[in-house]
Amino acid sequence: MNLLYTGASGFLGKNTLSFLEKDFHVSTLGLSGTDFISDLSKKRVNLSVSPFDVVLHAAGEVYSRPKTPQEKQYFFDVNLQGTKNLCMALEQSGLPKSFIFISTVAVYGAESGEEITEEHPLDGKTPYALSKLLAEEFLIDWCKENDIVLSILRPALIAGGNPLGSLGSMIHGIKSGFYFNIAGGKARKSMVMAQDVVALVPKLIDKGGIYNLSDGYHPSYFELSRLVAKQLNKKTPISIPYHLAKTMAFCGDLFGSRAPINSYKLSKIVNTLTFSNKKAVEELDWKPLNVLENFMI
Repeated sequence: MNLLYTGASGFLGKNTLSFLEKDFHVSTLGLSGTDFISDLSKKRVNLSVSPFDVVLHAAGEVYSRPKTPQEKQYFFDVNLQGTKNLCMALEQSGLPKSFIFISTVAVYGAESGEEITEEHPLDGKTPYALSKLLAEEFLIDWCKENDIVLSILRPALIAGGNPLGSLGSMIHGIKSGFYFNIAGGKARKSMVMAQDVVALVPKLIDKGGIYNLSDGYHPSYFELSRLVAKQLNKKTPISIPYHLAKTMAFCGDLFGSRAPINSYKLSKIVNTLTFSNKKAVEELDWKPLNVLENFMI
């Protein structure tokens, strides 16, 4: 079965391509080192091959806080217009049977909460969240019009080699000796192993649907920092009181996103935010790995 994997040169692609190649004949599209080298945001892609049975669309702009109007617009250029450009290319080369879109739990716009389900309101307000949400809406209409089975996966923080986001920041901080837990590091966050994301692909080809992806355990910041420190042969980071962290965050606000801690980072560290994987587990017989037991830096 032929599968087109977009974003194959990115973080998820590098961590999962070998798993997909066990079950599919994979063609890749990305910014480098792929079968089709293209920036989806700037031009249409010429997919001059036989039609694909499955498209796994993971290309996108992620994990940054835009500071300028141009940086904000780039999210929409890549995540929304890039998706539209891909679909136009597929209309020319041949439509797939199944289209699987890697979205994000950010579309819910939740800053805190526990076991959030797919029924939660879609209140994401950031350029990242809005661009992904608009891409979801476009694909729902496009796949319906073209009789394509659509799956939308909303993973929590993805764990894999050289991770991005808060996990990557934690690793960097512990390496440099500047990471500390706050109020015991009790807040929990949903995570999912990269290989578990693509493990669902064969199950989704005929079924479709919208699914949150998490390991179901939701490790705490303390547990994660202890795991990372052990792998780096470092001491488990100390914990500081919340009131001290709040004072430090206020000072960090003066230095922006480069500060080790600011009010934005503090709010993410101290608030529990978890997402239910019950729908994927029950409907797809999905058995995700425990991140704490399987993540390696």
